[in-house]
Amino acid sequence: MAAQRIEGKPLAAAVKQRVALEVEQLKQRGIRPCLAVILVGEDPASQVYVAGKERDCAQCGMESRLYRLPADITQAALLELLAQLAADREVHGILVQLPLPAQIDEQTVIAAIPPEKDVDGFTPVNLGRMLIGQPCFVPCTPAGCLEMIASTGVSLDGKHAVVVGRSNIVGKPAAVLLLQRNATVTVCHSRTKDLADHCRRADVLVAAVGKAGFITGDMVKPGAVVIDVGINRGADGKLCGDVDFAAASEKASFITPVPGGVGLMTRAMLMENTLRAAKLLHGIE
Repeated sequence: MAAQRIEGKPLAAAVKQRVALEVEQLKQRGIRPCLAVILVGEDPASQVYVAGKERDCAQCGMESRLYRLPADITQAALLELLAQLAADREVHGILVQLPLPAQIDEQTVIAAIPPEKDVDGFTPVNLGRMLIGQPCFVPCTPAGCLEMIASTGVSLDGKHAVVVGRSNIVGKPAAVLLLQRNATVTVCHSRTKDLADHCRRADVLVAAVGKAGFITGDMVKPGAVVIDVGINRGADGKLCGDVDFAAASEKASFITPVPGGVGLMTRAMLMENTLRAAKLLHGIE
């Protein structure tokens, strides 16, 4: 029996609809949530992502401000812009599109974003708060993954979750969020021995390695929930995930497609974080 697809489109639409309703209520109080996006250089993929975020803001009734900066901008100039946006009370969320050019240190830039405007959830303060279970902005992709798992109705309580990938943006925070929902979590990475064996024991498998078709069908436990975070170009030039979708679908109970899965939820969670940032800045629960 083929796995059920966890479609990102209807889930993301529901989140954005909920956000749009609250945005309208804020507007009636004279508050319009605003997301400032900084795009450095001309990276084609980054431009696509940023255009998608602008559309999402428009759909949710939010203001979006795009700051296009040249690829040769200095780190000092970028930090100066961040300081201006941090002081602007009409800007509620700040997002710096990654990756950044080689002359700029990403961690320094991320740390310069005020935690209360860090709607990506990447700053050390927000990641630290998440680790110890305090209120924070959770990174959008892992948050979206958890929403997609919840949509299946499968409880994480006591389940074995395996996360393949240990990035600060997806792998590590996904592991923390799964742990907070009472899953037993294994984090695998490039140095993990017997990776396939670990994956086969997963009730919930989250793939975030950035390698097309890396998770094969024989690495999936029958009945597992498979969340594919990867966005890659296959040999045919088409978008594909980290999971061999066709083969894994024959084993899994639920699986996310690529495209049309986690990416859409990531953008929706960004809208939710921006709404929350606006409410917090204005003291609204």
